[in-house]
Amino acid sequence: MQQAYEKYLHEILIGEAVLQARVAELGAQISKDYHHTDKLMLICILKGGVMFLTDLMRHISVPHEIDFLSISSYGKGARASTGNVRIDMDLRENVTDKHLLIVEDIIDTGHTLRFVIDMLLAREPASLKLCSLLDKPARRTIPIPMDYIGFEIEDRFVFGYGLDLDEKFRNLPFIGVVKTEMLDSLA
Repeated sequence: MQQAYEKYLHEILIGEAVLQARVAELGAQISKDYHHTDKLMLICILKGGVMFLTDLMRHISVPHEIDFLSISSYGKGARASTGNVRIDMDLRENVTDKHLLIVEDIIDTGHTLRFVIDMLLAREPASLKLCSLLDKPARRTIPIPMDYIGFEIEDRFVFGYGLDLDEKFRNLPFIGVVKTEMLDSLA
């Protein structure tokens, strides 16, 4: 029986075992880099970053807090940012003097992340770094300081492992590429 996602799947870009191995490597590196502090806070960008965050934090051995931001710059069904960024849900915790690590699913143009970085820096953290599962440098229009990158990918529409197709298929344990002919049906 065909799975619901299979009609959209062109290929599996990053399989589950490779994903999990890289997440473990990132967690080990973050633990090493933050061994000196107990004021680490992971800031997850919702909704796409949730799966990555939950797996990543299992591999971070230093004490840390988590908090969540919900930011919108994509309309429903949109395949590109509208350029208008809005905060749908702000942090619950004070971040002053904490070491912030933004946990993001994918960096595309950089517009949304630049907004988030500027907003958080204004709150006077001790430091601010970025950890993104995926990076699409070919689409970047604003320079973004990348500290931890899971995978650099080409400019392809991907889904799974937190990334959605019209809010569906975030639960897949792999990252797949959408069939080009199916993109119009997602709008």
